[in-house]
Amino acid sequence: MATASDERAAADVLKSLARHLNCLNDDNKSARRRALETVKKETVEQRLSSGALQELFAGLLKALLKCLSDPAETCRDTAIQILTSFIRAVPRPEDSLPYLMPSLVQRLGGQEILEPAEELRLALMEMLSLLLEVCGRQLAPYLDDMIKILQRTITDPFPEVKKESCKCAISAAQSIPNHFHLQAESLLKPLLQTISHQHSQVRVCVTQAIGAVIQHSTGKNLDDVLSHMAQRLFDDSPRVRKAVTIVVGDWLLRLPDRYSYFHKLIPLLLSSLSDEIPEIRSLAEDLWRQVGSQWEKENEDDLKDKMDFLLPAPVLYTSGVECPGLGCRELVVRNLSKLLPAVGRDMGDWLVQTRVKTAQLLRVLLLHAEDHCTQHLQSLLTLLYRACADPETDVRAQCLESAKLLGVFVSPEVYLKLLLPHVEDSSSCSPASPWAPLMVLGSVLRGSSREALEPHLITIGGTLSHPEVCQGSQQAQYLDQLLVCVDAVLCVCQVDCAVISLQLLKVLVSVQSLTSQQEQCSKAEESVRCLCEAQGLGGVCELYRQHMADLLQWLSDSHHTWTSYSIQKTQLEIIAMQSGPVVGEFLPALLPLLKSCLELSRDPELRLHIFTMLSKLLLDSRNTLDSQGRFAEYMDLVLQDLLLPNLVWRSGRSATAVRTAALSCLLAVLHGAAFPVERVLSVEETLSTQLISALEEDSKLARLLACRSLHALLKLTTQRLNTDSLNKIYPELLKRVDDSSEDVRVEALMSLSTWFSSLGRNYDTQSCRPHLEFLFQQLLLYMDDPDTKIQDSVLEVLKVGSEVDGGLLQQQTEAVREKQRSPEYCDQLLRHIHSFSEIHKQTRL
Repeated sequence: MATASDERAAADVLKSLARHLNCLNDDNKSARRRALETVKKETVEQRLSSGALQELFAGLLKALLKCLSDPAETCRDTAIQILTSFIRAVPRPEDSLPYLMPSLVQRLGGQEILEPAEELRLALMEMLSLLLEVCGRQLAPYLDDMIKILQRTITDPFPEVKKESCKCAISAAQSIPNHFHLQAESLLKPLLQTISHQHSQVRVCVTQAIGAVIQHSTGKNLDDVLSHMAQRLFDDSPRVRKAVTIVVGDWLLRLPDRYSYFHKLIPLLLSSLSDEIPEIRSLAEDLWRQVGSQWEKENEDDLKDKMDFLLPAPVLYTSGVECPGLGCRELVVRNLSKLLPAVGRDMGDWLVQTRVKTAQLLRVLLLHAEDHCTQHLQSLLTLLYRACADPETDVRAQCLESAKLLGVFVSPEVYLKLLLPHVEDSSSCSPASPWAPLMVLGSVLRGSSREALEPHLITIGGTLSHPEVCQGSQQAQYLDQLLVCVDAVLCVCQVDCAVISLQLLKVLVSVQSLTSQQEQCSKAEESVRCLCEAQGLGGVCELYRQHMADLLQWLSDSHHTWTSYSIQKTQLEIIAMQSGPVVGEFLPALLPLLKSCLELSRDPELRLHIFTMLSKLLLDSRNTLDSQGRFAEYMDLVLQDLLLPNLVWRSGRSATAVRTAALSCLLAVLHGAAFPVERVLSVEETLSTQLISALEEDSKLARLLACRSLHALLKLTTQRLNTDSLNKIYPELLKRVDDSSEDVRVEALMSLSTWFSSLGRNYDTQSCRPHLEFLFQQLLLYMDDPDTKIQDSVLEVLKVGSEVDGGLLQQQTEAVREKQRSPEYCDQLLRHIHSFSEIHKQTRL
């Protein structure tokens, strides 16, 4: 109550201001402004008692409120300043509400805001905030007026007005909660319109305002708000995401009907546990811990048994992650059936960031659900298959972490029954990405314990080595996941893998057979070495020695159906090449398999592949096929059944390629000297016939290989061939000296040189003189060849030939010397013959 002195002081001031108050109606803007400045100076700027100010405020209020509509912005601004100062200074500001609130509604709450100046709208909103601060519950009768104002100002074009309006909404909700809830929902529409404003601080204020409005409302409109709040979890501004986290955490702790909305609010808070900002993650963890603890206390009777017999965290629990409290775990478990369908929908969202956030959320949910994942395993696996086919690396990475948790929490007996059928028939669950079940299996296995997996190893190995699985696709992603599964088994089970060593080796051989990437081959070879180490074997050869019989039987079971497209031919090559000397220990099983594949009725491309492999083995026969020194025992089979039948001429390019490959193998056999000379001599006639025929091949490479093979045959059977065989060979070699290929010509000349060296004592030079005469004549013609390289080669051949019959060669050379373009080569040859003759005479003496 104002005292008599307060009333007198107020009356004196009003009396002194009477003339100035009259000037407030003056047409002159400057006069009105000066009058307001005087009022301000003589009232709120004076050191008057609060009682006197209260009396003055009552006397000046109407005049000042009228000034809020003044045409001059400076006058309105001064009037607002005076009113704000009075509200802050007087002891009973609520007395002004019957006049002040209608004026504010008129300026700010109409269909169109009458106050055009942004700064003055902000000042009016700050005045309203001050009224809420100083009047509190006494503003309840004016709630409708406030709501009208806020509905308009929340969507104001000026960001600062928006922010101040949100603060007013929060203050109103907290100041008059018993009345506010009746009108709260009417503010949601403007707030949701503003929540995506370009200014981050506006979005923060709107988020906070929505939190307060929902907290103090009936809660019926929460569903309308949740999608907008979820969208703010992807906001670029950490401050906005932090605000969402705080609001959602507050709802989970204090919302009256929160139990009905747990399944909708929990994902929002748990999503913040994966935020990139440590502060937000820490805040979310703290809020979530409070939520779980509160729920645990509220449901203490229901959780009594679980609290008394609390189980320890699994041994393989993800490192660096704290086990959630019982209340947090129970909240997730009890809502998981409602959460997973929404997670599945969002995992297929077109926005990458939504899918990444959802994948992170799934991992957090599984961390909380622990062994309760088992009852949702089918839907979880289906979800993970789809997620593993996602083009986004972050999505796949998070889902693989989730799959690993399934291995931690779910028994292998359970997940293998659901997972392995999909691995065997991957197209049934993911036609576009058949590797997805394998990808999930690899991660689940990594999460499992050695003890849990040990009883199921044979089942796992059998599935992985099943032809439909290990040979199911040539796609790089598929093969990568096969290797991941093998590595997972090796990593987890280590020495226990001995029981499925053969099956894992089959998988690794199949991967190498299917891939076209060197990197994958290297990975597979590294896995083979790891398989050896896991069993304590000395090396890869030891591993193959252990399984070679089974591997060859595995291939033999289907060899009758092999074609050029069969993977088995490549598997055979990899096994034969990687096993090294071990392959020489299993010739009885290997050679019949090769014989079947090289039958003339088989696909030419298949035979070509087998011959290529065989030639590689033969070139290093001492370390492969002949490592045990027993390859010679199979000479008849190799020559009669593998090589010679395939040297018979047949039309077509494929047949030519096969003959060329067979010649390559034959050359390798003759060079390797793996067969005894006696055995080679026993088939020499057939061998020579086929090689002579091959000298006429259209293929340059085939002719070259035929020359080299005859050369090797002559070397191998040094001076052991009969006269007829020798006389049958040289004319064909002589033809090749005139070949279109220089390489073939040189090789033919080298072979003729060896032919001369092969003439032993059984070769009668007198009876065979016509042959030698013809051969010398032809070679002397080639010694006049335009190509000096050929001339040099022919000269060297004739020098060797001079040792057979020097007199005949001298006679032939002297006869053609004058006919050649240059007698130089003839002279060199004659000098050589003369020198050799002299040495021979001295030797006889």
